[in-house]
Amino acid sequence: MPALIYFSSKSGNTERFVARLAWPAARFSIDSDAPMPKPDGPFVLICPTYADGEGRGAVPKPVIRFLNNPTNRAQIIGVIGTGNRNFGETYALAGRIIADKCKVPLLYTFELAGTETDIARVRAGLKKLGRQLCSTAA
Repeated sequence: MPALIYFSSKSGNTERFVARLAWPAARFSIDSDAPMPKPDGPFVLICPTYADGEGRGAVPKPVIRFLNNPTNRAQIIGVIGTGNRNFGETYALAGRIIADKCKVPLLYTFELAGTETDIARVRAGLKKLGRQLCSTAA
């Protein structure tokens, strides 16, 4: 099964979502001096968007630093984006940017802390992804 690595700001929306998933996960620290998560296998990244009105700054700096490491980037297998639909075109923009740059699929998007439907869909998708990973193992 793929692990989750996620970024959550002080608002805690993404952290609440991940806690409700009850899935193995590692969080980026908000403290820029803290150590980065260390994936030990395939992972899905969950990332909220923090963009200005023009879309600048959508991907949090710790996530950029993490993905600039080729070893980390090689293990990402998908992205889940999150944000606030009130921001229109920039909703879940970080997820789209990361998926494009890392050449992995944008698996899902959800708003704020997600709904019970979002939780069920993401959990089912992660299970399916895990089965696919197992069936392609050498």
